[in-house]
Amino acid sequence: MRKIQLKDAKATLSTVVDQAVRGKPSVITRHGKPEAVVLGFADWERLSNVPSFGRLLMSAPLEPRDLPGRNRTPMRDAKL
Repeated sequence: MRKIQLKDAKATLSTVVDQAVRGKPSVITRHGKPEAVVLGFADWERLSNVPSFGRLLMSAPLEPRDLPGRNRTPMRDAKL
């Protein structure tokens, strides 16, 4: 991923966007620190639609016998 200073990105914005559309995102820096990323809409859409970990777990094809039984013995007393 290429790095480009903010002032250079402003001067060549259409080129930066064209490269992002072709799959070459750019990191925009200000005073040497990364501040933003320019990437194509298709890449952004793909990254923004990642399901949460909870949804992945809920969609797992598990049967009741796939899970171990729950240990119902009481926990030890911490005596605080």
